[in-house]
Amino acid sequence: MKLTMTQQILARKLGLDNSQAEQQLKAGSLILVDVDTALSNDVTAPVAVDVFNKSGCSLCNADCVTFVMDHFTPNRDIKTAELCKTVREFSKQHGVNNFFDVGEMGIEHALLPEKGIAKPWNVIIGADSHTCTYGALGTFSTGVGSTDIAAIMMSGKVWLKVPSAIKFNLKGKPSPYISGKDVILYIIGLIGVDGALYRSIEFDGEGVDYMSMDDRFTICNMAIECGAKNGIFPIDDKTNEYTKVSCNATFDALSCGDDEAYEKVIDIDLAAIKPIVSFPHLPSNTKFVEDVKEEIKVDQVIIGSCTNGRLSDLKSAAEVLKGRKVAKGVRTIIIPGTNKIYLQALKAGYIETFIQGGAIVSTPTCGPCLGGHMGILASGEVAVTTTNRNFIGRMGAKDSYIYLASPATAMASAIAGKLASAQQLED
Repeated sequence: MKLTMTQQILARKLGLDNSQAEQQLKAGSLILVDVDTALSNDVTAPVAVDVFNKSGCSLCNADCVTFVMDHFTPNRDIKTAELCKTVREFSKQHGVNNFFDVGEMGIEHALLPEKGIAKPWNVIIGADSHTCTYGALGTFSTGVGSTDIAAIMMSGKVWLKVPSAIKFNLKGKPSPYISGKDVILYIIGLIGVDGALYRSIEFDGEGVDYMSMDDRFTICNMAIECGAKNGIFPIDDKTNEYTKVSCNATFDALSCGDDEAYEKVIDIDLAAIKPIVSFPHLPSNTKFVEDVKEEIKVDQVIIGSCTNGRLSDLKSAAEVLKGRKVAKGVRTIIIPGTNKIYLQALKAGYIETFIQGGAIVSTPTCGPCLGGHMGILASGEVAVTTTNRNFIGRMGAKDSYIYLASPATAMASAIAGKLASAQQLED
């Protein structure tokens, strides 16, 4: 087939057969597409609501709109409380049922798949750059600005430029302690933060079978960190096992096109990937942990976020911590992605392991990832975190330092009091 997975999804939305799609969906083509879900949060939704209210338009489809209060909730201060109030009142006025607040909230990119709102073959547009997460389910999902979301709220449609695509051919079997976070950090380090600028990154090969759904969510979540418009995995048996639970449905298969459909094909040997970390101040500034010679002392560890707040992430961290303690002076903060994940972790004993090991457990929130609350860094402090960005000042003071890592590596660093991998702890 001469169509990428992204083109196949857009073709289905537009009612095009393969031959028509090859002509009409060439890279760079401009298309107008129906949107299945328009997503925004407590930071971006108030702007969209303000633009919408000033337009005088009617809400096109309340079921298309999803609001998740997750960045500053529970509210940090009066200003953030007012922002949430604006969205809460708009949702009541317009009958927006997919409004998630304290008590039923979660980090948006963990919550929407769990709730069955994100589905395969969908087009999902979000006023958040990490909306590309849902490509793990075989969706076309990407981030836009708040005013674009307002336009979708009015029309139910979005203008898109069809992206060209890069195929990553995953080969081999990953070693123990290697997760989706290590894979995507390796890829970003390989191609750079602009290596896939406005391209779709699509995953193929026998190595896909070794990627759990949680791994796939993590990998697609960070597609934007190499400049990609979206990331996407095939719709396969693992996808349908997930959707049987999330939305009580299964979906048609989706697979990569022939190599000629892609701008380039890059082979990734999963067996060659070792625990990896991104040094300040770019996600592409990667090194294998075993190659780091200097001692990097750690003040804070964060395990959570839309990238790594899922159950398997908490399991990985708990298994490393079991029977150990975090080093004195290392603030270790665990943030489950949703209330459901929190409860599952509680029942599995992970929460007890965290608390007994000297960590704290937070309500679901984006909080520290964007320097919002629940873990702000002071001047000169160092954090190892499972979040997705390590830009200057991202988590607090402009002269703080952020190292991105997997949950296993982050927890190993909390225990060692310095940057370390779980393998090094075992040694």
